[in-house]
Amino acid sequence: MTSTVRKSPTGFGRLWTAQTVSSLGDGVSHAALPLLALTLTRDPMALAVVTAAGTLPWLLFGVLGGALVDRWDRRRTMWVADAARAALLAIPAAAAAFDVLSIPLLTAVAFLLSLGGLFFDTAATAYLPDLLGRDPALLERANSRLRGAQTAMSGFAGPPAGSALLAFGRAVPLLADAVSFVVSALLVRTLPAMPRHVPEIRESLLRQARAGASYVFRDRLLLGLALRPAVGNVAFLAVETVLALFAHDRLGIGTYGFGLLLTAEATGGLLGAGIASALGRRLGTGTALTTTAAVEGLAILGLATTSNPYLAGLALAVCGAGMGATMVLGPSLRQAIVPADLMGRVASTSRMLAMCAAPAGAFLGGWLATAYDIRTPLYAAGGLLLTMTAVTASMTGNRRVEAALRAAAPDHPAAKDLVQ
Repeated sequence: MTSTVRKSPTGFGRLWTAQTVSSLGDGVSHAALPLLALTLTRDPMALAVVTAAGTLPWLLFGVLGGALVDRWDRRRTMWVADAARAALLAIPAAAAAFDVLSIPLLTAVAFLLSLGGLFFDTAATAYLPDLLGRDPALLERANSRLRGAQTAMSGFAGPPAGSALLAFGRAVPLLADAVSFVVSALLVRTLPAMPRHVPEIRESLLRQARAGASYVFRDRLLLGLALRPAVGNVAFLAVETVLALFAHDRLGIGTYGFGLLLTAEATGGLLGAGIASALGRRLGTGTALTTTAAVEGLAILGLATTSNPYLAGLALAVCGAGMGATMVLGPSLRQAIVPADLMGRVASTSRMLAMCAAPAGAFLGGWLATAYDIRTPLYAAGGLLLTMTAVTASMTGNRRVEAALRAAAPDHPAAKDLVQ
């Protein structure tokens, strides 16, 4: 395989370090913001508002944000977004220090942090293919490392660190997150500059946004790649909504055991991200994506049928592995085949579809558990995942993947390697 002997450019190491540090800060604030809100109110609706505020930017500005990223310098967009988030966090930190923190302020901070994340994540997704020369195999390896670091930092290290730092004062975890953004911004500023992909014909922002969304919906492969996380989010949020209750009533475990279940899922995610490239080489990217989707569905069905907490942990670990591999293979393929001038819009459109699907899954899970029993959302989620697998199998098959890679880079040896 030609591209496996190529090394990632030195700039990737700095990008990886920046995103790893930033993910650690994200994990800290992910735990700290709800806990800070809890010190201010016990009203469930007020707490829900703070949580929901973090999802709104993707729903409201996802496609427009992608269009802006395609107009702007992507490296500059990343470091400015992180610098802005660092400055933003100084406001609630000062409010906490002077004991004037409030729910409206936390809600605004959660919204603006997520808005900054929208621009950073979209710009990083669009910048990476340029940095790696659009080499499909390098993109898989790079996304595997990035995904593994993100899971480890935001899923394992960050949340307990955020909870621990809160014991030293309400401002401390916010300041720690701000420092992580400063470090990330400084590292990103040292990355090599890439040519800006400015369209020859200057169109309005709305027209450019529509063009990016249309590009996804007209291309069966890209649509299949976008449907995977969108339908997956419906299924996974249906499970997540009732998982704590399922663990208590069906598995007979308490708070500590529930934490271990989530750790098992995250551990599986790390494993899946680590083996994604090998899985893609062995099966072909298209078949690998179909396989991971089927594994996720079967794992959720297995979870629904068991009352053994150890088997439940195993099922969640297997499901997490499927998700981890999918979240490496899918974005890597998209980055290899989408034209550079459309990359921001295509990435943000796919992310927006996934984010829009999440509330539907949460509502579905709650309704099915209320109308039937606690296992019904899990059966429905497993069935939905398997149905999605059957529907998208032909859309993301090996032949279609191979044709797209050759069309994107017909002379690139890695285009053949990725599907063998």
